[in-house]
Amino acid sequence: MDTTISILFYLKRAKVNAQGLAPIFQRITVNGRRLDNSTGKFVDPDKWNSEMSKMRGTSEEARSINGHLDNLKSKILNVEKNLIKKDIPITFDSYRNELSGKKERERMLIPIFLEHNRKIKELVGQEYAAGTLERYETSLKHTKDFISWKYNITDINIEKIDHAFIMEYEFYLRSERKCANNTAVKYIKNFHKIINQCLANGWLNKDPFANYKAKVKEVVREFLSETEIEQMMNKEFVSERLELVRDIFVFSCFTGLAYIDVKQLTLDNISLGIDGDKWIFKNRQKTDTASIIPLLPTAKDIIDKYAEHPVCKNEKRLLPILSNQKMNAYLKEIADVCGIKKDLTFHIARHTFATTITLSNGVPLETVSKMLGHTSLKTTQHYAKILDKKISEDMMILKTKFASKALNEKKLSVH
Repeated sequence: MDTTISILFYLKRAKVNAQGLAPIFQRITVNGRRLDNSTGKFVDPDKWNSEMSKMRGTSEEARSINGHLDNLKSKILNVEKNLIKKDIPITFDSYRNELSGKKERERMLIPIFLEHNRKIKELVGQEYAAGTLERYETSLKHTKDFISWKYNITDINIEKIDHAFIMEYEFYLRSERKCANNTAVKYIKNFHKIINQCLANGWLNKDPFANYKAKVKEVVREFLSETEIEQMMNKEFVSERLELVRDIFVFSCFTGLAYIDVKQLTLDNISLGIDGDKWIFKNRQKTDTASIIPLLPTAKDIIDKYAEHPVCKNEKRLLPILSNQKMNAYLKEIADVCGIKKDLTFHIARHTFATTITLSNGVPLETVSKMLGHTSLKTTQHYAKILDKKISEDMMILKTKFASKALNEKKLSVH
């Protein structure tokens, strides 16, 4: 936005002194807002030229007063030049502060980031998961380390953050921190939230992210095939703990619930659905969006199996789930025992529900999205792309077979 500045000298005729002289005031208008100050000079109203904003005549008094006004005008014009030279956006406040010699309070990045994280900490368990706070704490640490690495300082004025700063920060994450592409983008995204907060509060006039574009690479998510699920379900385990972990993993495969959501399940989350059968009604911890999932027979059987388990009875849980760390450790053992050549983690169960259990069996994308509690259909479409890749691979095998068959037929026809 172009800044409009005008200067006017005028008399305050209502404040004529005992000698009949009126004070001369200056009015500076910056984008429509006025700043009025006394010039410290007085003049006979009859000798004042309102159109020229100066005293009439060439007397010594006139030359003295008009010279003073010219000096004030020059000083006012220099204020604009100084702001431009300092690369400070010209606003009414910045202009007034520069004119009076008062410095605007510097806003530093780290206290703003700390305050943001403090508010998230206060809302953990209500609006945010503990993992969200952990991610922002890590982001803050990376930001501090970057500022120290690049500029050898402990903090930075937010007005110094520009496109070059962001590009250097991303380079630091990739080179010094050895972050993978999507991890680096995630930390920049967290930092972007802090900058957006500054913009929303009017602390920044330019968005340093205006020309930045994150390059997120799609990750092919692992999921189990029908054969692998059957291998796991049919396996007899000597260890009760492995059987328990297998059962809860399979439960997630047939409900699509993430670890934290399975852990939070109670009998209150089970109600009769529109079809008169049992459904799970649960708000996702991660996004607070509703997941509504009709219970498939396999999932029902697992709930019934553990209904009398001491943990379920004493802690009113639906399933006696272990810690996420232990679940993932035991899943590695289960994969080995079942001959599954995949790096098995609990989250793979959610991907399996989206692909093998639902989309592969003709459940519409919109329905799957609702059951998974996705906030956007685009998130669910990722799973459809995985299936497209599977179709492509399967068809490539078929094409190879046909090509081989055609070659053999050609050889036979030659003979």
